[in-house]
Amino acid sequence: MRMRPTLSWTPADDLPPGTTDLEPVADALSAGGVLVLSGAGISTESGIPDYRGEGGSLTRHTPMTYQEFTADARARRRYWARSHLGWRTFGRARPNAGHRAVAAFERHGLLSGVITQNVDRLHQAAGTEDVVELHGSLDRVVCLSCGALSPRRELARRLEEANPGFDPVAAGINPDGDADLTDDQVGDFRVLPCTVCGGILKPDVVFFGEAVPPARVEHCRALVREASSLLVLGSSLTVMSGLRFVRQAAQAEKPVLIVNRDPTRGDRHARTRVALPLGAALTSLADLLGVPVDGRAVDPA
Repeated sequence: MRMRPTLSWTPADDLPPGTTDLEPVADALSAGGVLVLSGAGISTESGIPDYRGEGGSLTRHTPMTYQEFTADARARRRYWARSHLGWRTFGRARPNAGHRAVAAFERHGLLSGVITQNVDRLHQAAGTEDVVELHGSLDRVVCLSCGALSPRRELARRLEEANPGFDPVAAGINPDGDADLTDDQVGDFRVLPCTVCGGILKPDVVFFGEAVPPARVEHCRALVREASSLLVLGSSLTVMSGLRFVRQAAQAEKPVLIVNRDPTRGDRHARTRVALPLGAALTSLADLLGVPVDGRAVDPA
């Protein structure tokens, strides 16, 4: 039986309300040394839905867990059929105004780094260079047996050849690049092995139920220690993978500032939560700081 991961929390009644005042965030950015922690909410304006916001994918979709993926060949077939279809849309997504503003802040020396919980590489496509992909990236594939890494576009080509005519209509696309398909639509989709050793292939992302590599976590903790403040963009902070860095910053008495329309699990640790759409808020911050935002996308590879 497929179990639903613990992916929600209930806001406390005493959480501070959101505001529309951007001045505290502008002050932090102007002082420099800001570490950004971004979540799915920054990519919604690029056509990638989030998990928990209004109409979020968790209302209709249970993400694949690492345990199910590794233990059940049928689950892997379902995952790869849905992910292969979703990649056609996901891989075409382009950075939005929020991503471009973050890149502009980095170019102007206002940031100490960016940690993203997203797997879409849109920060890099917007031009941000110093990005830690906390949960990995969908554009890479890893073999669970030999550890070989390969480009997702290479696997996509192989899957196209192995599954000619596979073109079902999905009910929706999810933040992990997974398309909503029925079992009938999945059918007998053919899953391919590693070309090096014949092992099981998995996207190079951290699934629900899988731990973030310890070295990556420690690198992020070091970034928090070195930062002057922590700016959270578009994350509900529901899962501990991101919340721990908010708690670390707060314990070190470093300002935590959050831009997210809905309440977050980290609000009680924050100096302020700005309840505005990310694109508009970050564009306004760039204007306040006199930072020009470049509209050109780059090749993140």
